[in-house]
Order: sequence, then C-alpha cells, then structure tokens
Amino acid sequence: MNTPMKMTLAAAVMSTLLAGCMTDPNTYRTNPDTNDRTRNGALIGAAVGAVAGLLSGNDAVERRQRAMVGAGVGGIAGGTIGNYQDRQERALRDRLAGSGVDVVRQGDNITLSMPDAITFGYNRADLQTQFYPVLDRLASTLNEYNQTVIEVAGHTDSRGTDEYNRGLSQRRAETVAGYLGSRGVGRDRMITVGAGESRPLCGEQTEACWARNRRVEITLVPVAANP
Repeated sequence: MNTPMKMTLAAAVMSTLLAGCMTDPNTYRTNPDTNDRTRNGALIGAAVGAVAGLLSGNDAVERRQRAMVGAGVGGIAGGTIGNYQDRQERALRDRLAGSGVDVVRQGDNITLSMPDAITFGYNRADLQTQFYPVLDRLASTLNEYNQTVIEVAGHTDSRGTDEYNRGLSQRRAETVAGYLGSRGVGRDRMITVGAGESRPLCGEQTEACWARNRRVEITLVPVAANP
C-alpha cells in the first residue's frame, strides 16, 4: 500500500473512533454502542467513569449495586437502560428547570452539577435554606427512579490546603446525602466523595473561576440486570 493510501486509511479510522466517543449531553437518546456494551454483559451501567462527576470508580459502584439488589431492587434489562435514563433525564430537566442545577448526560450516566451559590455559603457545610425545595424535587425524582446508584461528590476551589479542602468537600457531600436520605432516598444507594480541589472546571485565579469550581455533583448510574 502506498503512503498516500495509508494516510487516507488512517485518517478514516481515526475519524470513526472519534465519532464513536462523542455523545451530545443535551440529547435524550443514548449512544447505541453504549447499549450494546451493556447488553453484552456489563454488571454496572455503561460509561462508568466517563462523566466528570463520577469519582468513586467501578468497585464502589458495583458494591452499591449489589447492596441494592440484596435489598430487593431489581436491575434494569440491558436493552431498556437507555430508555429508563431518557425518562429520568427528562423528569430531572423538567423538575429542576430554573433552579441553577445543570443536568448533563453522557452515555447512560446523568450528572447534576450544583454550584455553591445555591447550595452552601462560603466555607460552610450547612445547606442554604433556599436550596431545600430543589433537593425536595430531586429526592422525589430519585425515589421515582430508584434503580440507580447515586454518587454525591463535593468540590472546592484551590484556596486553602489540600487536606482542608478534601475535608470540607466531604462534609458538603455528606450533608447533601443526609438531606436526600431524610427525604426517603435509600442510603444504600449513595456514595459520598470529597474531591477537594482535585477536579477544577477552570484554572484561572479569579473570583468567577473559584466560584465555578465550588460545587456539588450528583452522578446517577443505572443498575443493570445480569444478561
């Protein structure tokens, strides 16, 4: 094969691979390749780790899924996971509209990004009272769609020590998980993570960037039934 032909073939292969990795987070339909992987035997929801908010990893998610199955929560059949998450995503977008919470879809995972302007006061881990109605609507949706593992991850800006920021972000994650638990969301579904300053959304040393990095992310991973 001559060199120009090799280069053309390589470009075509790379284009195909990149296209297979792209998912529009604003669409309700999932990538069919993701559903194929689920049908082919994944125990946990496809694309674990693909969403920035999911930090706990496959082992922690799988342990929660096994606990849920042990508690009588059945898994979702592989071919219907996408539809289940489509419906949950639509419900979340409708019920959280105008709340300041961003809903992001990647593969079969859904991440809710909650800025600290609506969740916590600066350097505090107690919820702001105006955020209660938002969490109430979220809890109602999570109880309706109860076949998901819920990771609650706290994030801080880069000011302060790593140790302090990890502790603050963990306390914030625990506070959100505790509130959801008080509204009937099963604690055996939830994982809490204190990410501290390790996952910034931007790197500028400005008030706007610091505020953007201070957030809580909740990632929902579907529980897949054994194939």
